[in-house]
Amino acid sequence: MSHDGVGLRAVMRSVAFLTAGALAVPLLAGCSSDEEVGSPLAPQDIALVARDQVADGGTLKWAVDAVPETLNTFQADADAGTTRIAQAVLPSMFRLDANGRPVANPAYLESAKVIETEPRQVVLYKLNQQAVWSNGREIGAADFAAQWRALSGKDAAYWTARNAGYDRIAKIERGANDLQVRVTFSRPYADWRSLFSPLYPKDVMGTPDAFNDGARRKLTVTAGPFRVEKVDTAGKDVVLTRNPRWWGAPAKLNEIVLHAVTRDKRATALADGTVDLAEIDAAEAQRIGLATGKKGSGSPLQGGGKTSVAKLRSWALAHGFDSDEVKGGRKKLAKAVSEYLEQQQALGGFAVRKSLEPAYTQLALNGSAGPLTDERVRRAVARALDRTELAKLVLTPLGLPAVPVGSHLALSGQPAYADNSAAVGGPDEKEAQALLADAGWVAGGPIKEPKKAGKAAGAESGKSKKEEEGSEGGEDGEYIVGEDDKGHEEEQAKGKHHESAEGTREHGEESGRHLAQEGKHGGAPGAYAPRGTAAPAAAPAGLLAKDGKPLALDFVLPSGPGSETLNTVAERIRSMLERVGIQAAITKVSDESYFKDHIASGDYDLALYSWPASAFPATDARPVYAKPVPAADGSVNVEQNYTRVGTDQVDQLFDEAAATLDEDEERSLIRKADSRIWAAAGSIPLYQRPQLVGVRKDLVNAGAFGFQTPVYEDMGYLRKGAKGAPRPSSS
Repeated sequence: MSHDGVGLRAVMRSVAFLTAGALAVPLLAGCSSDEEVGSPLAPQDIALVARDQVADGGTLKWAVDAVPETLNTFQADADAGTTRIAQAVLPSMFRLDANGRPVANPAYLESAKVIETEPRQVVLYKLNQQAVWSNGREIGAADFAAQWRALSGKDAAYWTARNAGYDRIAKIERGANDLQVRVTFSRPYADWRSLFSPLYPKDVMGTPDAFNDGARRKLTVTAGPFRVEKVDTAGKDVVLTRNPRWWGAPAKLNEIVLHAVTRDKRATALADGTVDLAEIDAAEAQRIGLATGKKGSGSPLQGGGKTSVAKLRSWALAHGFDSDEVKGGRKKLAKAVSEYLEQQQALGGFAVRKSLEPAYTQLALNGSAGPLTDERVRRAVARALDRTELAKLVLTPLGLPAVPVGSHLALSGQPAYADNSAAVGGPDEKEAQALLADAGWVAGGPIKEPKKAGKAAGAESGKSKKEEEGSEGGEDGEYIVGEDDKGHEEEQAKGKHHESAEGTREHGEESGRHLAQEGKHGGAPGAYAPRGTAAPAAAPAGLLAKDGKPLALDFVLPSGPGSETLNTVAERIRSMLERVGIQAAITKVSDESYFKDHIASGDYDLALYSWPASAFPATDARPVYAKPVPAADGSVNVEQNYTRVGTDQVDQLFDEAAATLDEDEERSLIRKADSRIWAAAGSIPLYQRPQLVGVRKDLVNAGAFGFQTPVYEDMGYLRKGAKGAPRPSSS
């Protein structure tokens, strides 16, 4: 589970969080008014000001990871940029507020409600009478019907990433007038409010050719405060300009330019004016924080005279330069330090906006082969973890609430949230050891002699040690002590490497890959031994073995820029597991390979990656936790359940939740499903992801949005002479 990142429907196919929300008006059975629902752990931080304090005009240059491959959010290669564009230029019937709760979008809806339940559920949409497409045509039933037909799954000519919800619609028709749309369902659907957000015009959805190819690089018909002016792949820009036919409050900005900047270049891009707003990592946030203090204080270049190479190198390393950047002579190093100081001066004009993303990082346990097929071993791993300590490790230094996530299916502030972690139990090393002993893993057992190690994979090879011929898993001809027979064990288990993940076609690979790349790789100290070193005849004191094999797990991590956090967390987890007798050897692979070749294919034991929270967990989370089912060709369809751990009972609870129109009952069923997901211990939620955004100090109504769908027409620069300074957003 990054607003880069959002419902699972968008983020499974992309990193972007689904911003569609639920309806504000009550249904036949609405939320109990006296039911206490918590608040988000951290409020949004967007320098909120009233519109009259925002200047008219200007350009916002906003960093994205890449120029989107498609502008159609319903295609498998849609990403966070796709979603961001759709939010600004297309209708969404519903959006999320700052508390992560869905509300009707008044720009497009006057109302929407269930008007019949028998013999079938009927939803009546009453559209805003001013809502028109950019070509002047009214938004209406023809657009709803075209989107339903395209996404229903009945016409294979449409290359859709998903059809959840649309496959439950029986018919769509005009209501009493052109501003009314009647949607009749073939079976009850609790998450009907997730549909038609975004809504594409019939020009896009009307034919397979228009859907598959026409909307990939251009959207000629839109209906938002902005429109797509151009997609410039060479310049790495998508330019959005004001929509002259927008009927709502006029956009304050003249244009928004989404500019592709890799994560490791964000601070430089902010400093040189390439972008005005960018999601950043903790190190870059620290740079901006230092820049707002005394600029250049302590610089080795101050005071005149020559500074020694050693002093320059020491200062550079202390200020975040890596070892490659401090190589070379004094002149080269002095130039690098000087450029850094110039950037620091420029970064003094920026602020860091902080909140928590509507996404959480989890420890995934692959239950398809090896020791983790045993639920007792998975539960032992869960009991070995101090999740509060891990949350503090990541969030406390950032000044954010360090509260571990207690649900797989919602986050604090959302109505369905409840801490169900008691179903697996809290941190308890003795209980973890008892579970392992019950599973047959004992300390001091004999370990078979290793085979001769062949050439091992490098850290960036993109392959795990299991895939390297003759490799026992280390780097540069090393092998991991105690891991020598694991490959044979897994080969006998059959299926881990050959298991099909056909469900990943529905947007899982793209979104999971991006969301997983949050954290820089690192090796596990002491995990490697030089080639030729004999393995001990018996396990070291405290480490466990069974049938001549050590309890050793392959912990796979990405290695690209921005993965420092994941590496730090993984090292602490490795230490926690070692205390109960479990070896966890860290394997580092390239970002490009991490998700596709390891997570989706099942080539890992332990891994860290994220899932977004959704306003509609009954629909969106089901594929993530569905029980894998055998396919006709002998493979296994895992959908997006990359831990391969699932139960019939969890599936049934999801189905019941999706089919009830009683919101209280739906919440209860979701919480029951979450308790059973915890008990199965296929994945362990750790912490809500930090959201750090570098923003020009005079840029308002933009920054760390938290749960909220951005209000694009309100973004802009503080008006000169404005009396009201930017104020914190309410939670």
